[in-house]
Amino acid sequence: MKQQVKDVPHYINGKFVTTVQEEVFENISPFTNQTINRVASGNKADIDLAVDAAKKAFYGEWGQLKIKERLAYIYKIADVIDEHIDEIAPLESFDTGLPISQTKKMVSRAAYNFRFYAEMVATRMVGEAYQVDDEFLNYTIHKPVGVAGLITPWNAPFMLETWKLAPALATGNTVVLKPAEWSPLTANRLAEIIDKVGLPDGVFNVVHGYGETAGAALVSHPDVPLISFTGETTTGSEIMKNGADSLKRFSMELGGKSPIIVFEDADVERALDACTWGIFSFNGERCTANSRLYVHESIASTFIEQLKERIFNIKVGDPLNENTQVGPLIHKEHYENVRSYLDLAKEEGCEVISGHAPRNSEGNYVPPTLILHAKNNMRIVQEEIFGPVIAAMTFTDEAEVIHLANDVRYGLAGYVWTKDIQRGHRVAQAIDSGMLWVNAQNVRDLRTPFGGSKHSGIGREGGHYAFDFYTETQIIHVALKDHYIPQFGK
Repeated sequence: MKQQVKDVPHYINGKFVTTVQEEVFENISPFTNQTINRVASGNKADIDLAVDAAKKAFYGEWGQLKIKERLAYIYKIADVIDEHIDEIAPLESFDTGLPISQTKKMVSRAAYNFRFYAEMVATRMVGEAYQVDDEFLNYTIHKPVGVAGLITPWNAPFMLETWKLAPALATGNTVVLKPAEWSPLTANRLAEIIDKVGLPDGVFNVVHGYGETAGAALVSHPDVPLISFTGETTTGSEIMKNGADSLKRFSMELGGKSPIIVFEDADVERALDACTWGIFSFNGERCTANSRLYVHESIASTFIEQLKERIFNIKVGDPLNENTQVGPLIHKEHYENVRSYLDLAKEEGCEVISGHAPRNSEGNYVPPTLILHAKNNMRIVQEEIFGPVIAAMTFTDEAEVIHLANDVRYGLAGYVWTKDIQRGHRVAQAIDSGMLWVNAQNVRDLRTPFGGSKHSGIGREGGHYAFDFYTETQIIHVALKDHYIPQFGK
């Protein structure tokens, strides 16, 4: 797997620049564990420059544009992404280890994110009007908030960066993006695309670096009122603490440990398809992965045997190979963490069944893995592993499985398989999760809210729900006639 890439700079105020202190870090290939390139390592000085540029643009040229002119830029970004899908997708696979068959779809989705939010702002960013007899007219408007700080994860970087960037820009904010340090390549490519589109200087800025330096400086900056973060729950908690003094507005999409519940009357073949795709696609590195399987005891042995067959047939290999279904995990550190959970499972008395990984590979390969004889109180069931690992358990009735599904600190997603549609609705509504799919895999409708409950997040993005975060709702009260005003001191 060969790919030529250049070193990655920051993108600040319409220019590609090095770090103020000339610091860099190495970007490592998940396939070879060799250095891909070097990346500018930002700190407070770089964040200050980016925020100053974004603030100036917000109160300057970008803030003065008419909505039609602003949305024309958003559509143009989508068009340029479309022109480069065949180039961006391999770059994403090279950087993250994600199979190229999946990154092509992700990049295509990224373009759609921009078109979708251009249409949403044009048609759905509406206010309300309240008439009070013939005395008052009260109405609401949506106003952009200011500089949005976007902190994005490494598991689907290009798509998730655009997922946040599109509504932030379409609603009129300016942006400072801090991408995950393990996946910098396509964030830089996104900056090159936006530079080509010709957005006014300072509207979009990228500062690379570590969370402890660049990320922390962005979160604590007094001129950044919005922080949208996707990542690990503990990090999200730290971000909220660091932004508390400046009363930040937060949108948090955090960890998950989502259940898939298969009742005895489920369409077994389709449930198997959804189960294997839901945990093993994206290399298992997805927040909504169905990492906990609860299958009814009457069909458990058959279902699990078929799941084992699927595991051994999944193609694990070079992410740039079109036939690869699971690639290497993104980083050696993450690989070691996932492997530690497999060791823990054995210590806790579980049976660990793994598929095939490439032989003699230097990559961070954890093959699709099934854990049997797990119990709900075990760490491997309670904690997010974030890899291609599923723990299988059985249940006897509806009440029991609802209790088991809810007995974790997370509440991001869930999946229910049954032909009894009344039970499907009943169980779906009883599960503590922000999102729940019945007889379906994780298919996203961008018009609907995305987010979690409990320790899986705060707030909702997606559809018009993003307006609650990326805009300020202002109420205007207008008197239509002279109404009574108390006359103090007259």
